[in-house]
Amino acid sequence: MHKLLLLHGAIGAKDQLKPLAEALKNDYEVHALNFSGHGGEQMPNSFSIELFANDVLTYLDKTNIQKINIFGYSMGGYVALYLAKYYPNKIEKVFTLATKFEWNPDISQKEIKMLDTNKIEEKIPAFAQILEKRHQPNNWKVLLKKTSDMMVALGNKNCLTLQNLTSINILTKIGVGDNDNMVTLGETKQVAQI
Repeated sequence: MHKLLLLHGAIGAKDQLKPLAEALKNDYEVHALNFSGHGGEQMPNSFSIELFANDVLTYLDKTNIQKINIFGYSMGGYVALYLAKYYPNKIEKVFTLATKFEWNPDISQKEIKMLDTNKIEEKIPAFAQILEKRHQPNNWKVLLKKTSDMMVALGNKNCLTLQNLTSINILTKIGVGDNDNMVTLGETKQVAQI
């Protein structure tokens, strides 16, 4: 049976992927993990794609998995592609959904506005409670701040440029929803066609 690792998105956790894991359990040996600082995992000093890729490599080593397929949602897809680029011997195939590829300083500033903890508490308090519960004992506000800092860093230096993506030799499928507000169909098509 093929092994499949499910990777959650930014400010998410592996519990969000349980319905998908359940739907796929008859066809795959399904694995999932929480990235550092997410879902109660130990909070690092800062977030980065490299750190999250290392979380995956550590998990594969700990579970004695030599090579794996990855489904990555949003940031999880970005991490999967980073692994496909820099650790191709560990990855069989990649499927991404709602992964943002286009990063620059202006886009970063636009995206981090959605992570304003005061606005979240004020306008969508139920979501604030979900984040608090999902990431305890970590402070969800710290998690959002570290995520914002990572997005700014990606805007200043995108670690997966089109040139990087072109050199990936792993079979990859790229998906995006019709009504996605963060990821454009244009950027997804551009990457899918390279």
